[in-house]
Amino acid sequence: MRSSAAGRTPPSPPPPSNFATDTMTEQTAARPKKPAPILADYPHQVTEILRYGDMDPQGHVNNAVFATYFESGRVAMFRDPDLGIGVPNATFVLVRQEIDFLRELRWPGTVVVGTALAEFGRSSFIVTQALFREEECTAAGRATLVMMDTTTRRARPLPPEIVAKLSQWKYRG
Repeated sequence: MRSSAAGRTPPSPPPPSNFATDTMTEQTAARPKKPAPILADYPHQVTEILRYGDMDPQGHVNNAVFATYFESGRVAMFRDPDLGIGVPNATFVLVRQEIDFLRELRWPGTVVVGTALAEFGRSSFIVTQALFREEECTAAGRATLVMMDTTTRRARPLPPEIVAKLSQWKYRG
């Protein structure tokens, strides 16, 4: 190595960094570990069958399929005849979804999708969900849904009677 003009050897470059791993390690270390959700905290539950076609080349259920299981849980809850939340000229649209993958799922088998309401806004609400296989939580997620006017295609305030009906599915944890 050649000396610099001042007679010193230039410093060695830092070792290569893996941005994803380094960032995840920093984020994980800074975040306190939350206890895993428990099925009893979710008042609405539906069982989904794992399909062979849900698997990816690694032999476990593909991460994108977890979102489909969560969607099935939300749809089953909203279609529950006891809920009765139909609003003329309105629908609910998904505007945000986040999923924490806690354990891998492998075919064959079933999962129970637990679904509950976490909080309400003016025109939106947050649904909290978790997937369970034999009482062990494999994924947890949250979804934000907005009530949309089907004519104007804009957000519409949640009527108090809808909030009251949805409140029967409040998260228990």
